[in-house]
Amino acid sequence: MKKVGFFRSIHLKFVLIYVLLILIAMQIIGVYFVSKLEKQLINNFSDSLDERITLLTYSIEQEIKKQRDDTTLTIEEDIRNVLQDVTMEDILEVRVINNKSRVLGTSDPYNQTRMVGKRTTDLLIKRALAVGQYSEDDAIDRNTGDRVRIIAAPIKTNSQEIIGAIYMKASMENVYAQMRQINSIFTAGTTLALAVTAVLGVLLAQTITRPMSDMRKQALEMARGNFSRKVNIYGNDEIGQLALSFNNLTRKLQEAQATTEGERRKLSSVLSHMTDGVIATDRKGRVILINEPALGMLNVSRETVLQKPIVEVLDIVETHTFDSLVSEQETLILDFSTEKKPLILRASNSIIQKETGFINGLITVLHDITEQEKIDQERREFVANVSHELRTPLTTMRSYLEALAEGAWKDDEIAPKFLDVTQTETERMIRLVNDLLQLSKMDTRDYRFNKVSVDFVEFFNRIIDRFELSKSQDVTFVRDLPGEAVWVSLDEDKITQVLDNIISNAMKYSPEGGTITFAVHIEETANQILVSISDQGVGIPKADLSKVFDRFYRVDKARTRMLGGTGLGLAIAKEMINAHNGDIWASSQEGKGTKIFFTLPITQEEQKDDWS
Repeated sequence: MKKVGFFRSIHLKFVLIYVLLILIAMQIIGVYFVSKLEKQLINNFSDSLDERITLLTYSIEQEIKKQRDDTTLTIEEDIRNVLQDVTMEDILEVRVINNKSRVLGTSDPYNQTRMVGKRTTDLLIKRALAVGQYSEDDAIDRNTGDRVRIIAAPIKTNSQEIIGAIYMKASMENVYAQMRQINSIFTAGTTLALAVTAVLGVLLAQTITRPMSDMRKQALEMARGNFSRKVNIYGNDEIGQLALSFNNLTRKLQEAQATTEGERRKLSSVLSHMTDGVIATDRKGRVILINEPALGMLNVSRETVLQKPIVEVLDIVETHTFDSLVSEQETLILDFSTEKKPLILRASNSIIQKETGFINGLITVLHDITEQEKIDQERREFVANVSHELRTPLTTMRSYLEALAEGAWKDDEIAPKFLDVTQTETERMIRLVNDLLQLSKMDTRDYRFNKVSVDFVEFFNRIIDRFELSKSQDVTFVRDLPGEAVWVSLDEDKITQVLDNIISNAMKYSPEGGTITFAVHIEETANQILVSISDQGVGIPKADLSKVFDRFYRVDKARTRMLGGTGLGLAIAKEMINAHNGDIWASSQEGKGTKIFFTLPITQEEQKDDWS
């Protein structure tokens, strides 16, 4: 996990929030305090001005009402003397105006000659003279730029007669200078308080962030799979309780991981050792798990199928959707056969569902039913072939017996022929039933071999002699057999049946004047003999050559039935040879004949004694 930067850490955020809260609190207090103090200072300033104006009003009233003669000073001189006593630092100028709006005097020596004796047009003075209203206004001095307070107060007699007015202009800069000084002091105090607050905030933040940092380290260790580390508990407060809960969570996670890991190993072992293929999907139908048997069945790699839709993996996009698989949960038969290898799979689907009913995904189990399908197909073909083989002679027999029952038995010429045909078909059915019983015993392994060590050359010669003496057609037998004895452990009855079936087929399909060749070759490296029987018949097409050992298979069905074959001779021969640990096969060329080969292991002890 990436380390948290200082400017993104909760430590800095906590300190900033703490400092900002103190700053906001102090600003609110400061604004309230300064505004109240400013208002108080201004009120005090106004009160002091009012007191001076009251004294001036009384003094000026006395001077205006004073009786004058040639020996006394003029009113302007008396007023000038009164105004010279105005010594307040903040008062910039005081003017005295009579009821005719004429300036009688001013405290500003620079305005004596310019304003005294002249009429004034100031609005505040006119208002004071006209209605006796006390007026004040704040303005900016054009010359200095200072803030000033301008007051116009009427001068009244005891009878409330307005005899003049006083115009006073006072500077307010001292008041605001005091405010600036107070603000400076307050700012310094705020800065000092913030510095102390920041230090205290850092110390306080550490008491919170230290356990949290420890828990973060613990979380990283848990992510790596290390559950042995514990979080330090620094107190019994909420953070201490959180650390204790974190340690309990770590312990429970360790136990849960151990349980989960055990179950995962069990599941992995089960999946890897299953012969069936297993595919699991998420709730959107994408493959999230597939075992090795499924990969082998589908002939894909794990990387190519993970996160792919299961309908694509199973190649059923055109016929099914994931929703239909979930809703129907039907068993599917999938054909993945190729030209080289047949492969039929049965896919059984079941949903992964929570207790709430929410569907989390789908489990598909693949079972290889190729052999089962092959067996079922062979069983169906076997039943059909047996039914056909039995129906043909039975139909023939019924027809001839019906004819005999209808009176044909009275005909001395026809009756023997019909009885002969019936007997022939009966024998054919007996042979078929015997062959079926023989195959049934071999399929269920319900038979025993009476193996003895036999000189195969002498044994083979006896069988060939029997056929040569009983042959009814012009066929030449050619023997290519070893001059010495070759000992083979075999069941004479079973191998005799094998040779009878092969030689009978060779004679049936050999033309008049043809040759049947019998050969035995010793393969010392393989410690076996190779027996071959070849004819010069019509041969077997290349496409049918691999099927001649299948049950009921015939290349020329019409001719085989005409010659009385059951279609089981070579199938029985294959079972017998395989039971003797040998192998059997055929080669053929159309129009030139067929050659049947089979091998049998040599009895080594007998052979060594004979060679010695």
